[in-house]
Amino acid sequence: MTKNCSIQIKPLTKGNYASWLRLWQNYLTFYETALSAHITENTWQKLHDNEVPIHGFGAWIDDQLLGIVHVMVHPTTWSETESCYLHDLYVDKGVRGQGVGRALIEEVYSFARTKDCNRVYWTTQEGNTASRLLYDQLAIKTDMVQYRKNL
Repeated sequence: MTKNCSIQIKPLTKGNYASWLRLWQNYLTFYETALSAHITENTWQKLHDNEVPIHGFGAWIDDQLLGIVHVMVHPTTWSETESCYLHDLYVDKGVRGQGVGRALIEEVYSFARTKDCNRVYWTTQEGNTASRLLYDQLAIKTDMVQYRKNL
């Protein structure tokens, strides 16, 4: 792939399952985690359930799905409008550095504006330096620290 390829961003549809699954599994591998087939199927179903505020978008180059992003729109106590959490973002290794991640994030910004969200935010691993170079161009790194207790 070359940098001058046209990137198309559009919502994921049920017909994109096989391509999405490949990228989803690669995403989980990148984060050194595994989920059961049940959780993966449940995630896919949520992306297509109009009653669940989780949305998925894909990036296509030459009719190949090469990037995915999942977002959640949710209320917040600090604003009258909702926030948009960018939960998962993955770009195929073969096209990294060619604008796919940027295009997906910009689509999330556009989507969040249509939902009248007050912000888009996300987290990443501190050592994810390649992605953070892009994120530093598109957003402001905050001084917040995440704490977690798995239940």
